[in-house]
Parts: sequence; structure tokens; C-alpha cells
Amino acid sequence: MDTLREEDGLHTGRSANPSESTLNQLKTPVIEQSDPGSPPFTRGIYSGMYLDKLWTMRQYAGFSDTKSTNQRFQMMLGQGQSGLSVAFDLPTQLGLDSDDELSNGEVGKVGVPIDTIHDMRVLFNGIRLDEVSTSMTINAPATSIFAMYVALADEQGIARDRLQGTVQNDILKEYIARGLYIFPPSQSLRLTTDLMNWCAINTPRWNTISVSGYHMREAGCTATQEIGFTLSNGLQYIDSAIASGLNIDDFAPRISFFFGCHNDFFEEIAKFRAARTLWHDIVTERYSPNNPKSTMLRFHTQTAGVTLTAQQPLNNSVRVAYQALASVLGGTQSLHTNSFDEAIGLPTENSAQLALRTQQIIANETRVTESVDPLAGSYLIEELTSKLYHGAKHIINDLDTKGGALNCVISGLQQREIHDSAWLQLKAIENMKTKVVGINIHSVEEENTLSAQSINPKNVEIILHDLDRIKQNRNEKNVAKSLENLFEVAKSENNVMEAMIDAYKCEATLGEVNSVLRDVFGTWISPSGV
Repeated sequence: MDTLREEDGLHTGRSANPSESTLNQLKTPVIEQSDPGSPPFTRGIYSGMYLDKLWTMRQYAGFSDTKSTNQRFQMMLGQGQSGLSVAFDLPTQLGLDSDDELSNGEVGKVGVPIDTIHDMRVLFNGIRLDEVSTSMTINAPATSIFAMYVALADEQGIARDRLQGTVQNDILKEYIARGLYIFPPSQSLRLTTDLMNWCAINTPRWNTISVSGYHMREAGCTATQEIGFTLSNGLQYIDSAIASGLNIDDFAPRISFFFGCHNDFFEEIAKFRAARTLWHDIVTERYSPNNPKSTMLRFHTQTAGVTLTAQQPLNNSVRVAYQALASVLGGTQSLHTNSFDEAIGLPTENSAQLALRTQQIIANETRVTESVDPLAGSYLIEELTSKLYHGAKHIINDLDTKGGALNCVISGLQQREIHDSAWLQLKAIENMKTKVVGINIHSVEEENTLSAQSINPKNVEIILHDLDRIKQNRNEKNVAKSLENLFEVAKSENNVMEAMIDAYKCEATLGEVNSVLRDVFGTWISPSGV
């Protein structure tokens, strides 16, 4: 893969600061056009888009304990939010219990801790799992967390085929951008495909994986790289699912994607158009599906956390509003808008409400939803779409020549490319090539007077006490038997989902379940150090 050069600018054939003359010299678009709802879906995946149904307003939330998180869920649903999105704390994302010594100092700091099915009960108290769509941002222990969610649904008497939502389950980007993985890549991919296989049979309305470009973009990749790396990962998941015995049409319609939306307004709109088109073209060419939905790229968007500043934090509300508008004009299916105070701490109730209101104002007051594709025919948008399409396609082809996404992850290729890109972007801010209000222009000396969401330090004590009580009162023989069964299933080539569900019904903990898997699969360290 060609290394990104400083003289190339930060984007895709367009300089970081294009002149008016450059914009006036755009070439004839080369991307095939069709009506919205028709392949290759450049102009949107549905013929009526938001005329028929608005995007899902899905705000991300997770606090130091399950009760507080449930209260925030209830508040946001009452304010008009149309879907839930669960943020888990760091130990949970690593498959650790709250009482693990490695969890010290991290319990409940950046999301909600989930140790047992008891925590799931409190988290969704008063919320019927068949009446709300739930997204869970979890990756390494995605199979574990979803198994616990299914166990709770069984307990509530809810039919599994009624469950709706998404589990991120995108482990490859963890090796590339975040580092929150547990097992070696190949074994992690086995768990991913186990979940995809199980859901295809048992929970047909559930999105079995959300292939995430967001975290790679937050780590520093360009818009072109975000498309290329994300779709390449998606193709790896398809190949792995097919190798496990699934037909492309059995699971591809339930693949979803997750992108960030940054400040380059027109580039971001074009990015979504290019991603839809390229995914359709590649899936059609490589796998020849019979179901048109197998080639349809559905995606969630989150406004860019990395663009939020602690300096002049109210400016973030403006950034978020434009990013949200670009997401809508780009045709997103669901959207999270960041709160303006997230560069300082967890969002307060007031800032979270304002973030939701931002979406509601776009939906109800701007009238942009009254046109299926408001920017159709824009020379700028279509030229940028073409450049992003071909740039991302080049990246995918290059990864393919080097063995595909999984092999490149193992060698650290994507990680190195993102590191290089992030460094160039940082230099551009330092050199004033990229301007950030409040950072390198229009900065002022000010004292921050905003207060972040407060976390009760006693919550950790309560969590640990509750976990100890659960362990003391459960049937240890049943727990041990269920974990032994999981061990044997994991050693075999059989699907682990039902064994996990049974273990959680027996009150096994998240840490115990993932400890069994560590014993079977081992652990791994990336060659890049990520």
C-alpha cells in the first residue's frame, strides 16, 4: 500500500484547502447513477428515504452503574429517542469482571459494567427487549454479551426472533485501531462467525455485526482509508462466514456498518455515497448474491469525537450540528450526536438532551427530509464521490494482494498506515494548514466553568459488594458444569452460543466465561503495539 505523503493533502486527491479554481475544474462524474433505492445505491438504499421513515435517533449512553444507565435510557426514550445504544466500561470490553485486579481504577469510568445476568436485568429494567432496538458497542466479548442479552430475553419470555438491534462484533478494527482485543485474530474471527451463524437461525431481525470505520477514523485515518479499511474488514467477515458454511444471502442482509462524520462537510457526504456504491459493486462481483439486500450498505453514524475540544467547548455544539447534517444528507440509517461537553467528561443530562434536540431540529425544522436526495446532481459531490470510490477501491485491492484484511492485521499493515496518517493530520494542525477554532485560531484565555457528569465513587464499592453476594448465593455446581461444557464446545468446532447462554443462566460471570475461552484460545499482542 502506498504510504500517505504530506504533499498529497489530508484527503483524497483534493488538497487540504482547495482553491476556488480547483473546485471549478471538476471532471465529469464517473460513478453510475440510479434512482434512490436502486443498485448501486449511490443516492440512498430506500426509494423514499426520510419521506417514508426518519433515521433512528440512537444516543450512546453508559454510566458507572446499571441503575444510573437505565435512568438515562428512560429519560432519553421519554425525550423522543427511538433506539438504545449501550456503552460498556473498559473491563467489560476486555471480558473482565469488576473484581478482577486488572479492573482496578477502571470500573464504571467510561461506560456501564456488566458482570452477570443480574446486571442485565437492572440495565433494562422496565424496558421490553422486543419493543426497542438495542445497539451494543462491544467487540472482543461480543458473543458473551449478546448471549447474556438473549438469556435475559428468554427469562422475560420474549421470543428470540423478536429481538431487534445490533452488536458491534467487529474485532478486526480492535487490532487495527483500539487495542481492546482478547484472543488471537483467527480465534476471535471464529467467535464472530459463531454469532453470525447462530443469529441467522435464531434471531433473524438482529444485525449480527456492525463493521466499524468510526474507530479507525478516530485513530487518524483519512476518509478514503476509512472506507477502504472498513469494507475490506467487511469482506473478510463475509469470507469467514461462507467458509463456516453460510450462504451469502443467509447473513449479508444483516451486516451493518458504522462510520464517523467529520468536519469536511462535502467530503463526508460523498464518503457515504462512495461507500454504498463500492460495497454494492464488490459484493455483487465477488459473491453474486440473489437477494439485493445482500449488497445494500446500511450504516449508523456518530459525529466525530476527535473533533471535540475542551477549549471553548460550546463550539462543539456547532461542529456536531454540521456533522449531523452531513450524516443526514449522506443517507444514514441511524445517528448519534455527541454532547458538547464530552471532551471534558461524561455528558450531563442537559448536554445529552441538547445533542438529541440537534437531530430533532434537523428532522423537523430544516426541511431537508422533504427531498429524497437533496444534493443530487451536485458536481462537487459527485466528483468527490468518484475520487473516494476509486481511492478506497485501490486500498481494498492492495490489501487483497497482501492476503486480505486478516493477514494484513496480523502483519500490522493497517495499523502503520493509520499511524502515518494521524501524524500528518497532527502536523497540519500545528502548521496551521488545518484550522481549528479555539485551538490554533480564535483562541482565548479562559477558565473552564463547565461541570462534567459526576460519578459517585461509592458506586464501585456497591458493584463489588453485589458481585460478591451473587457469587456467594449461586449454585456453584451448576456454574462449574456449565463452564466445563463451554470449555469442551470451544475446543471443538461447534458453535459456542448456546453453551454461553446456558452459563449465564447458571449465573456465571463475564470474566469466568472469557477465562474459559482464554484457556482454549490463548492471547495475542499486535506487532504494531496497538
